Amino acid sequence: MAGAKRKKVTIVDVAAKAGVSKTTISRYLNGKFEYMSEESRQRIADVIEELGYRPNSLARSLKSKQSFVLGVIVSDITSPFSPILLKGISDCCDRYGYRILIANSDDEPRKERDYIMNMIDQSVDGIILNTTGGNDEFLRETADMGMKFVLADRTIDLDLFDTVHSADRDAIGQMMRYLKGVGYESVGFFTQPLTNSTRINRCQIFREVYGSYFDGMAQVYFLEKKQRDANVMQEFMRRNIDTKHAIFTGNGVATMRVVQTMRDLGIRFPQETGLCGFDDWEWMNLVGGGLTTIALPTYDVGKECVKRMMHLLNYSRAGEPRRVELPCTLQIRHST
Repeated sequence: MAGAKRKKVTIVDVAAKAGVSKTTISRYLNGKFEYMSEESRQRIADVIEELGYRPNSLARSLKSKQSFVLGVIVSDITSPFSPILLKGISDCCDRYGYRILIANSDDEPRKERDYIMNMIDQSVDGIILNTTGGNDEFLRETADMGMKFVLADRTIDLDLFDTVHSADRDAIGQMMRYLKGVGYESVGFFTQPLTNSTRINRCQIFREVYGSYFDGMAQVYFLEKKQRDANVMQEFMRRNIDTKHAIFTGNGVATMRVVQTMRDLGIRFPQETGLCGFDDWEWMNLVGGGLTTIALPTYDVGKECVKRMMHLLNYSRAGEPRRVELPCTLQIRHST
């Protein structure tokens, strides 16, 4: 009948549809996957999505003394990286019946500390952190008090926490082999100042592998003040005037600044220099026939962070912190 109230889906409905017991569904929702095959896990996940089942968070909280809320702190909410990461986290949390509390640190260690303490006050079960990198000892102390952390994309100097990030070494090697294979003779790496672990790691890998593909010293150019970007670009062009050369950017923001500077100086790609870089944001397929990029598994990084957190919350900790590297994809387009 029109206007009839839809019957609320229960855990019993999910169990019946998936062909498993109510206990199995409960164990799935709490991240307890021992003795559960991957096929069963996927079937349960599909049924939960199909039926639109949402666990009763209040009832679960009262029973288990957990809030079923995860804190998520990103370093820059304005970066296209962040909403993709957050969607992966949110979608995976939905499957486990968790909600998320989101904060933006603006890459400021003080804000990061304040948000962590605020989330602890709100009784989150754990925190997924895209860290500023300036709070290593604070994170150690907070973890010693019992808070669970999983690091997304960025690492810290102390090997304390599970970390999920892209397989940057493999990706850089793949890009360098490609550039060498299509005839480039020199490559310059353009990056913002090395103020976080991702930038540091990519720059270090570039320096380490450069000599395996090209002659001469690895060239690194820093994009600091925007008003000096043109000077940096002109230095690169002068230094490589006698070779077929390419620019390799460290992330999508660096790519945007390089494209803007090339436009301002009237430098064409790929005619005058090749252009490629990390991040495959939507606009990059629309510029000058498309930019060659390394597509990062950002959505999957978010999902894997949640899975690691579920493991921490529901199993006794054994062994060393785990580092998960997810593969990237080379997208070849007109710019090279």
